This record gives sequence, structure tokens and C-alpha cells, in this order.
Amino acid sequence: MELLDLLPIFALVSILLLPFVYDSHGTFRYHSRFAFYIVSVSFTAMICSPFYCLNPFNVKNSLYTSYILRHVTKVLGIKWDLRGGEHLAEDRGCVIVANHQSMLDILGMFNIWHVMDKCAPVAKKEVFYVLPFGVGAWLAGVVFIDRLNSSKAHDQLNHAAKLMKSDKVKLWMFPEGTRNSSHSSLLPFKKGAFRVAITCQVPILPVVYSPYYFINNKKKFFGQGRMIIQALPEIPTKGLTMDDLDLLMKKTRDVMSETFQSLATEVALQRCIFLHHRNLILTKNRFVLLPPHHRSVSFRCHM
Repeated sequence: MELLDLLPIFALVSILLLPFVYDSHGTFRYHSRFAFYIVSVSFTAMICSPFYCLNPFNVKNSLYTSYILRHVTKVLGIKWDLRGGEHLAEDRGCVIVANHQSMLDILGMFNIWHVMDKCAPVAKKEVFYVLPFGVGAWLAGVVFIDRLNSSKAHDQLNHAAKLMKSDKVKLWMFPEGTRNSSHSSLLPFKKGAFRVAITCQVPILPVVYSPYYFINNKKKFFGQGRMIIQALPEIPTKGLTMDDLDLLMKKTRDVMSETFQSLATEVALQRCIFLHHRNLILTKNRFVLLPPHHRSVSFRCHM
């Protein structure tokens, strides 16, 4: 029997073994889930880009795309729980500031985009060159900022600011500036989002993602779980000047940090239960389920 004759048999055996490898090998499952997410987003951007060209740079393009990509979350086994959606649903221009932990934050946005309706995310210029996603995002109304060219970045933000004022578009920004893998605190905020809000006299709308307790990047673990997206009441900027920028930034970060800690405590118990169900909790570990009115949980869990 020649080698070419063995290829169909090898392919069939590989397909049959794939589910067993997926279930038993955590590293394979970790990479395959992220790969599926990236391929799904890239493929959707490639297919939708020609349709975006019919109405380029319209933020509604992102809304239509979200109806497709929100289904990816079902395959990954992530459930998104939106709280305070009424703050996002209000029809007015504002600057949304959110903490940034993972590329999956964008998947969370896809799952709540129908609530926000008109939203223009702000991303660094380098994302534009990640093809085909970058071009698709550009045509869908994403605002790309050249952080190395301050004057150009200023012009790009001015264009986004006009959309907020004229079309009541919500500008979504990650003030930490980069992904934060820490489950304990937020990174220091950068000033760009707050400058835009004060200049345009539009409110700041804080949004907080809970920690991804079911993902461990160091140990290459990607399970299933529940994410909480908490939208907080807006922080007005009417009457503020650039002299108030630091105070506004501190006020926003303080309220977001407090919410993040509260959500981290809540999902810590979910993590303990999650590990227990998979027989990963050692006998020396403990977790105590306190009455609902208690906000703290005593736990010690290890991945």
C-alpha cells in the first residue's frame, strides 16, 4: 500500500481522535478556542467588507456585524451578563471607558452592541494592519489612533468627537492603554478619553468587565464561564475645564476600581465552584458560601 493510499485513513483517524484530544488536552483546547475566535472574526470581516463599502465608516456597520459574531460566544461557552444596560441604551453622545483584559473584551462588546446601538470603538493604529480584520473594522466605523503622532491622533479624535455631537455616537475607549492581565487592580489611566469628554462636554460612562476566572494564560487553560459587564451611571463633564482633568480621571478610576473589586469577589466564588466541578480543588482548599447580603467570600483556589 502506497503512502498516498494511507492519507485518507490517516485523515479519518485524526478527525475521530480530535474530540478526545480536545477534551483531554487543556493546552490544545486553549489554543483552538482562541484560534476559532480569531478566525471567526477575520472571516466575518472579510465577508462583510464589500457590504461595508456601500456605506463606509458608518458605525451601524459594526452593529450589523455584532448580530453575526455574538453567536461565537455560544461555541466558546461564555455567558455575558449585562448589568446597568439602561445607561448604555440612552440615546446621547458620550465617552465609554472600559477596563481591558483580553481580546475577548471585543466579543463582549459584540454581545451588548444592540443595547448601545451607535458606538465607535477607538483602537491603536497597529490594529488596522491586522488583515483582514483591520480593514473591515475601519470600514465599520472603528477610529484608529496613531499614538506616536500626537497631532495626527488629535485630528482623528476630533473627527470622532464630531460624531458624538452630531450623531449621538458613543465613543468606546480603553483608558488603560493596553491589556491588563491582573485580576487584582486596574492599570493607571491615560488622559486621552477624558480630554475628549471635557472638550466636547459629553459625559463619561464607565463600564467594568469582571475578571476572566475561567482563563489562565500562563497555564494555557480556557474553560467555560460567565462574564459580568457592569455599566455604571454617567459622570457629567458639563462646565469642566482641562484644569479638572486629573480629578475627573481619578473619580472615574476610583468608581471603576471599586466595581472591579466587587465583581472580582463575586466571580471568585464562581471560580471555586468551577474548579470543584472539575475535581481540581485540593483537599486543603476551602470555600465558604456566605449569605447573599455578604459581599466578601473566604476562598483559596488554585488552577
